[in-house]
Amino acid sequence: MVVGALTGAAPAAPATDRPATTACPTALAEKATCYTGQDTNGAYYAIAVPNHWNGSLVVHAHGGPDLGDGSDPTRSLDDLGRWAVMVDQGYAWAGSSYRRGGYGTRMAAADTENVRRLFVSEFGTPKRTYVHGQSWGGDVSAKVVEEYGRKNGPYDGALLTSGSRGYDYRVDLRVVYQYYCQNHPRPTEPQYPLWQGLRADSTMTTTGLRARLQECTGYASAPQDRTALQQRNLDDIRAVTKIPERTLESHLRFATFTFRDIVWSRLGGRNPFTNEGVRYAGSHDDAALNAGVERFPADPTAVRDLSYDSDLTGKVAIPVLTLHAIDDPTAFVEHEAAYRATLQGAHRDRYLVQTFTEEHEHSQLSDSEYADSITALDTWVRTGRKPTPASVAASCAAFDRTYGTGCFYDPGFHPSSYASRVLARPGASEWPAMSAVREKAWSREAGVGIAP
Repeated sequence: MVVGALTGAAPAAPATDRPATTACPTALAEKATCYTGQDTNGAYYAIAVPNHWNGSLVVHAHGGPDLGDGSDPTRSLDDLGRWAVMVDQGYAWAGSSYRRGGYGTRMAAADTENVRRLFVSEFGTPKRTYVHGQSWGGDVSAKVVEEYGRKNGPYDGALLTSGSRGYDYRVDLRVVYQYYCQNHPRPTEPQYPLWQGLRADSTMTTTGLRARLQECTGYASAPQDRTALQQRNLDDIRAVTKIPERTLESHLRFATFTFRDIVWSRLGGRNPFTNEGVRYAGSHDDAALNAGVERFPADPTAVRDLSYDSDLTGKVAIPVLTLHAIDDPTAFVEHEAAYRATLQGAHRDRYLVQTFTEEHEHSQLSDSEYADSITALDTWVRTGRKPTPASVAASCAAFDRTYGTGCFYDPGFHPSSYASRVLARPGASEWPAMSAVREKAWSREAGVGIAP
């Protein structure tokens, strides 16, 4: 069985062997000592301790999820190079590649906690510990905050950048794409319900998927090189799903390969997705689209298991600072409205500050802003003085004198509701998506969740 009790995701003993020194990424050469290793769950990890360590630690949760059976030994080192700015600012850094590829938010949160424990066992307890998550890693880090971020616990604060939790708009993309393109699958190929993403035994590659997208829409071609039908297909898909052309392929990959992983590898073939009752709009013929698009109900047990694994209750007890590009084409900025709505009452008013920039990227924002953000979070934790979006924006210029990558904050920005960007499923538009009461009840049921 791929679905099992989540007790298996609890942190284990830290490591099979002590961390071994390794060459640091180029950006940290002669600035830090770097280590790699593998923990008892099989997760590879990377650690960096700067030469001039300020005594605090950043624990990193990477995005994705990457797909594959085992842990990727290069992933954490790559991430260390990508966020070398944290070490450059004097923080030690630790990141896990997770024990396997594929979906599993609680598993990834447990592996993130494992690498923190490993760091402590090798280097001692830091003055302060912060968890940082990027993209899906933002959801993982938010889960770390709820699971391990208790008052007087091991974590002092969280930095969530470009965070996301997105299925529904990719469900919509999958069915709308197929309505117009009819090539995923083709009529001559074995048919399967689209909520599967892809047949379990399919040999399709990302290159093959891209070719089908190109065939149907002229994706990545100059407008003058597309046929009239390709242009109309592209216009209709974009208008209905609100997904930008530049990330259409990456979202379709998620709705294909990651959906297959969720359905077949994590949920035993059960369907956690639905588009029943959703009305699609914006195409050249909405009536025909709504009459012809594939629809399906979700399996309640699959919904429960996916929700328990990855949804949040909003119960936080440590400072949380978020950073998100307004024009993020992958994790829409409206995700931040959903997170804000998830944190209610004192949890939101006391512990949450959200900042936004006028950037157009998802995977990596300005180093000046990352340095500014971790410093603002650290100052908040040390002094107890909660920052504002304006104060965070104002302090960025000092870091930009070092990094020169720009400060693009818009302190007055407030994202529209999640439902303004993503079509709500009937009866499923409230936040939090999983209440604390429901989470507690599910935690007592054997076999609930996604097995690590």
